[in-house]
Amino acid sequence: ESTRGMSVTDAVKKMRGKPGTKITLTLSRKDSTKPIVVNITRAMIKVKSVRHHLLEDGYGYVRVSQFQERTVPALAEAIAALSKENKGMVLDLRDDPGGLLNGAVGVSAAFLKPDSLVVSTKGRDNRSAMELKSRPEDYLLAPGGDPLKDLPPEIKTVPMAVLINSGSASASEIVAGALQDHRRAVLVG
Repeated sequence: ESTRGMSVTDAVKKMRGKPGTKITLTLSRKDSTKPIVVNITRAMIKVKSVRHHLLEDGYGYVRVSQFQERTVPALAEAIAALSKENKGMVLDLRDDPGGLLNGAVGVSAAFLKPDSLVVSTKGRDNRSAMELKSRPEDYLLAPGGDPLKDLPPEIKTVPMAVLINSGSASASEIVAGALQDHRRAVLVG
């Protein structure tokens, strides 16, 4: 079926299907006269939601691509790995479509003081319908210990920039907004 003029989102929807089933893609490129035929087998893809590296001595970079069940513990591991002589942190939320609200609260909590308001909603009568704060009961998804309890204390105060773009949506907007509202980070993008 032709997808000419179709958006990437619509094309991806057509390609999705049951893992193990086969699909044939016909691709055309500007620099090629013949179409390229690719046969693929659908599979379950697990996205690693947190990646990190040292930008230069003392400056850590953490990319959160999606908010999943393992995002908060993975963030804690990334911070621990980057924490030697921490002079600054870049949190990259570009093209992060969101995901679990608890994950957004947990990522915010890693950098905010305890009990800081992360997100709230208001009902029609202007009463607060929900408030989620930087506390374990608002971000823990599974029983067990708090993955953020052993974070180095300087992670709450180290200079920080959050990278965002037009693809940063939902949970990533909550994190960016909370860190900006508490004057914890500068937003770039």
